[in-house]
Amino acid sequence: MSAARSDSPLAQATGASALPCALLPASLFALLVGGLISVPLPWSVSWRWIPALDLQFALYVDGLAAQFLLLITGIGTLVAVYGAGYLAGDGRRWRVFALLLLFMLAMIGAVCSDHLLLLFVFWELTSVLSFLLVGFDHARESSRKSAQQALLITGTGGLFLLAGIILLAEIGGSCSLRQLIAAAPAFADDARLPAALTLLFLGAFSKSAQFPFHFWLPNAMAAPTPVSAYLHSATLVKLGIYLLARLDAAFSDLLFWEYALVGIGTLTAVLAAVQTVRERDLKRILAWSTVATLGTLTMLVGLPGHGAALAVAALFFAHALYKAPLFFVAGNLDHGAGTRDIDRLTGMRRYLPWTATAALLAALSMAGLPLSFGFVAKDAMTLAKVEAGVFALVSHATLFVGSVSVAVAAVAAIHIFWGRDAADRATHPHEAPLPMLLPPLLLVALGLLFGLRPTLVDPLLGAAAQAIAPGFDPLQVDSSYDAWPVAEASIATLFFGLLIYFGWDRLHALLDRARELDELGPESWYWRKLKFIPKLASWVTRRLQHGVLSGYLLTLAGAVALALLAALLAARPELAWPSLAPLPLPVVGCALLIVGGALAALLVRDHLVLLLVSGLVGYGSALLFLFTGAPDLAFTQFAVETVFVVVAATVLRRLRQMPTPLQLAVGEARWRPLALLVALAFSLALGTLLLLAAGLPFEAQLSDYFAAESLPAAHGRNVVNVIIVDFRALDTLGEIAVVAMAFVAALPLLQLARGRS
Repeated sequence: MSAARSDSPLAQATGASALPCALLPASLFALLVGGLISVPLPWSVSWRWIPALDLQFALYVDGLAAQFLLLITGIGTLVAVYGAGYLAGDGRRWRVFALLLLFMLAMIGAVCSDHLLLLFVFWELTSVLSFLLVGFDHARESSRKSAQQALLITGTGGLFLLAGIILLAEIGGSCSLRQLIAAAPAFADDARLPAALTLLFLGAFSKSAQFPFHFWLPNAMAAPTPVSAYLHSATLVKLGIYLLARLDAAFSDLLFWEYALVGIGTLTAVLAAVQTVRERDLKRILAWSTVATLGTLTMLVGLPGHGAALAVAALFFAHALYKAPLFFVAGNLDHGAGTRDIDRLTGMRRYLPWTATAALLAALSMAGLPLSFGFVAKDAMTLAKVEAGVFALVSHATLFVGSVSVAVAAVAAIHIFWGRDAADRATHPHEAPLPMLLPPLLLVALGLLFGLRPTLVDPLLGAAAQAIAPGFDPLQVDSSYDAWPVAEASIATLFFGLLIYFGWDRLHALLDRARELDELGPESWYWRKLKFIPKLASWVTRRLQHGVLSGYLLTLAGAVALALLAALLAARPELAWPSLAPLPLPVVGCALLIVGGALAALLVRDHLVLLLVSGLVGYGSALLFLFTGAPDLAFTQFAVETVFVVVAATVLRRLRQMPTPLQLAVGEARWRPLALLVALAFSLALGTLLLLAAGLPFEAQLSDYFAAESLPAAHGRNVVNVIIVDFRALDTLGEIAVVAMAFVAALPLLQLARGRS
């Protein structure tokens, strides 16, 4: 989405009027900083929410959650300021601000939740809100498809996450994250644990764009730039990594955990780095580099050792400090030059000098050069890979990924701003207004400050690392740095990165010729599945919605029979035959009447006679209820059966005056053998269930309770009526509402029939 022009006085005034939207995140950020200074971590609070589900509104803030809260509220404040300028003059800006604030609160709830089900609620809220944010410009088909893709992938992953949460809670005996982490050694050998972790992986990988779900994040660049900067640098896409880092203390000793995260993370980082070179749009280039960073974070979470925990915390922080400004830079270019195509953006420093400054300082940190906080994060990563032992082999992959990051930084800072101004443009480039300059400049200044004085953030990084790896000593953060190894690594990364930068166009052309390989990738699978769904729906509709009533009844009965038989086969119950005690004569007579009516229905051919003999089954059932002590149910059955027979007989009389549809007769003849098979299967399943029910011992607890409480609690002597009207009043009210709605729906048809008669 291109930004609205905001260089006019009216537009700037409109943008300034939106600045109060930054007050809430700024207030939350100030309160958080004040709390961190005055109250030591951790913080915890909980209260009962849904006792029946053992669901508590439990919040817990330790070093890792505090780091995320600072990023969520701090960068959220700057995004609100930036959005005030970017969306100035756009009448829909208030909707963006409202959605961003709601998204911020959902992220805060997710990172503070100590209860797994509460975490899932906020997790899904972020998916829904990101869908609305990505699809903000819903008039464009590309925005709608990108939002749909993001929701389908992250929402489906959320369902896997829910299944994993339920299974993990059953294994660990608790839904509390802290209790599960503490009790993890006790259930580490549980055979169900790999399945639970696999489900959790699917949920986390889909949220954080890991292979094979990595393609949705670059497509989400259809969102406005403030949304992209917020969701893809500091919040949404890091939520899955946050969950993995939170659970790392519990499962870091499992080989399955280590190999899965290191393998998937490394594969994602390498594939995303390759895809980065294939792009020409600056926002998509930054998006693919974000995917590469997320893969690196996943790999670091899987690495053993305390150094990996510090590296995760440092890279979390560094990535937000340089990637958000680079997204802001892309937005300023889109606003000032009218394009994000790097082929049409050269020599921009002459027109956007302040944006060029922000891009240069952010690129230094992204490349991991000295005097930047990115260099500090790279230092921690280098030591983590050395400490990882056998996993040090992944350093070759991270060297390639880091080299591509250097190339991307060079494209964003050198190619666009310091190259020769030779591109043809439709508009004259101009600098962005002040609300669009302050956020990137402030963030890169913080990155430079923390790079020069990393001791300022050492307590925060140490507390976050200790939350990931409880054995880590936060007082030893500064001693974990060793500039010489990272200097050697930086020299190699810088060398290969500059090679990729100078050969960017050649590599792009080479990779562009291999686009046939895209047909084998996960994104092509997604689009093929998406096209297959309507075809499948059309095929099913043609087979099931054929217009023949007998076919509908056959399908319904067959589905019920298959479900019952499948449940019986899965449960493998032992049949207990009911005792054949002498039955009262009236009960025997009712049973014979029911059986006689059923057998007669098989022999008659006239529809009216068939209706009458099938009514014997209903009347026999009513008599059985009457003789076994349920007169209310018996009289209800009598009334329903009588009304049904009268109405059905009237309808049959009218149908006889109409020509019989050919497809009905053909359908009945064609389905007759199948109908016999379905009837036998249904009778077998139902008969087995009745035998099982008859063989179960009678539990009198409920009947005794209702008999004892009917009169004192509900002031009624008729226990059945009391149950229906008082103890199950909501059920009865629902049934009445359904009948009333059916009557309201049928009223126009009745009036039409009356008018015709």
